[in-house]
Amino acid sequence: MQFLLLIFILVLAVTIIYLGIFTLALDKLGLSTHSAILLLACTLIGSGINLPLFRIAAQAPPDEEIRGLQGLVFGRPLSFDGKTIVAINVGGALIPIGFSIYLASINPLAPMRILLAIALVATVCYFTSRPVRGLGIGIPILVAPITAALMALLLAPANSAPLAYICGTLGVLLGADLLRLNDIRKIGTAVASIGGAGTFDGIFLTGIVAVLLA
Repeated sequence: MQFLLLIFILVLAVTIIYLGIFTLALDKLGLSTHSAILLLACTLIGSGINLPLFRIAAQAPPDEEIRGLQGLVFGRPLSFDGKTIVAINVGGALIPIGFSIYLASINPLAPMRILLAIALVATVCYFTSRPVRGLGIGIPILVAPITAALMALLLAPANSAPLAYICGTLGVLLGADLLRLNDIRKIGTAVASIGGAGTFDGIFLTGIVAVLLA
C-alpha cells in the first residue's frame, strides 16, 4: 500500500512538473493557461491516432524478435507483412504543423527568415538522424531543439520563441521524417509514423524544448 502511494506521488509530481514546463513554454508563445491546457489535451489525444497515407514495400528485419513488433493505425495492431504503412501522427505532427502556421501568422517574422531557419534545422536533423531497425527514424533527442533555439536567437532575437517552435517542429518533420522516407524501406516496421511516437519524443516535444531554450 505504501509502495503504491509512493508511485502515485511520483507520477503526480512528474505530471505537475511537466504541466508547469509546458505552460511556461506556451506562455512565452503568448498563449493563456486555458489555451495551453486545451492544446496539451488535443495533443495527448491525437498522439494515439495515426492516419495512414500510403504503403511501401520494405525489407524484413533479420531479427525474429524485431520482426514480430507491431504498429498501430486507428488503434488496430498491425504486424509487418513485407509492406510498411506510412502514416502521420495527429498529436505529434498535424497539431504542431497547424500551431506553427498559427504562430507564423500572428508574429512579425519575415517569411525568408522562417524558411532559412527551417532549412538549417532540417539539414542538421537529416545528417544526425538514422534508420533504426524495426522501429523508425532515430535522432539524438537534444540536437533539434538546441539547433532550433540557436537559429531563432541568431535570426530573430526579438521573436526567438515562436521562431524556435516553428523551425524546430517543421525542421524535424522535413529533415528526420520526409527526407528519410526512402530509408523506411530498410527498417522493416509495420507502421512508420511521421511525428515519431507522438507527443513526448516526437516533433511536438522538440518545439516545446526549443522554445524553452530560446
